[in-house]
Amino acid sequence: MESHIAYICLGSNMGSRAENCMTGINLLDESEESSLLARSLFYYTEPVDYMDQDWFVNIAVKIETTLDPFQLIKKLKKIEADSGRTSDGIRFGPRILDMDIILYDAMIIDSKDLIIPHPRMHERCFVLKPLCDIDPEIVHPLLGKKINDLLDNLNNEEQKVIPYKCSQK
Repeated sequence: MESHIAYICLGSNMGSRAENCMTGINLLDESEESSLLARSLFYYTEPVDYMDQDWFVNIAVKIETTLDPFQLIKKLKKIEADSGRTSDGIRFGPRILDMDIILYDAMIIDSKDLIIPHPRMHERCFVLKPLCDIDPEIVHPLLGKKINDLLDNLNNEEQKVIPYKCSQK
């Protein structure tokens, strides 16, 4: 089976945030279709868009997968649901676990069910900073710019991203 490289960002701002993210990573890595290649540090991040909520813990991972992008997003949504996430919340609001495909190979997909690269990734410090931990030279397939250049061009004062010390391994 053909394998692909995908970058996934995870976040949580409810309960044991780092543990919630690690549960998501472990469930993804334990599946037969995906394996973990690399992961970023954890970051404590200020909410964006909907501000009246607790800060998030975010992390990014690089995986190798035999799932196509649509199968992968279904897998991520199942892991979120199995972790206790419900879909009746506020858009961009509090969540136990959020898992997004940021990049999948160099694919560009724009469908009603999935957009890759993630449509707001280039505006989000909490996505770009963890991705830079894994590989700052990744090129955004639509913008043609490296991830570290996109991060350098953001106003970091408006989106606080702080390394988060935790015991997760």
